Amino acid sequence: MRRLGPDDYRDMPWKNGGGVTRELWKLPHPSDPARFLARVSIATVGASGPFSLFPGVDRTLMILDGAGVALTVDGTREVVLDQRLRPFEFPGEADIQCRLLGGPVRDFNLMVDRARAQGSLEVVQLAPGETRTLAGAGTVLLHVLEGRATLPGEPLARDETLWLEAPGLLMLRSDEGATVVAIQLERRPSAP
Repeated sequence: MRRLGPDDYRDMPWKNGGGVTRELWKLPHPSDPARFLARVSIATVGASGPFSLFPGVDRTLMILDGAGVALTVDGTREVVLDQRLRPFEFPGEADIQCRLLGGPVRDFNLMVDRARAQGSLEVVQLAPGETRTLAGAGTVLLHVLEGRATLPGEPLARDETLWLEAPGLLMLRSDEGATVVAIQLERRPSAP
């Protein structure tokens, strides 16, 4: 188990040079240190433009703050993300053109090398005093967006991330209410 906070996060330039993302966590690729097996980040998008291309990577994006975006996927269909905390999954090699709907947005991103792993993202909203049981196979990340949450003996504040390996069942509780992003990463059997 490892706790990560703002002092551990890194600001990284976008691959296409169009902005900066705050990298919350990165699992290095086992065969190429210049790549990642999985990465979690929060980006501020201040202008319309193209997304960076990540061939072979499955991406999940959700809006945290702002009016939202309209994404044109491969020049053929438009997907409007104008609701907060609603994940949208797409392949990293897709040609995505982003149009802001009303000013800058902040978004949450999960990226996973699909040949070696599979990732999932769930938003867990806890009412004051609520406890939720989460399955915990593989690698699990819990990132607190709002409020405070607690695993037995492990309090988590806003903007903190808890990284766990094969934790089993997790009892997540909040005394005051919390919004937590729960990410699960499972390596594919053929992947080393």
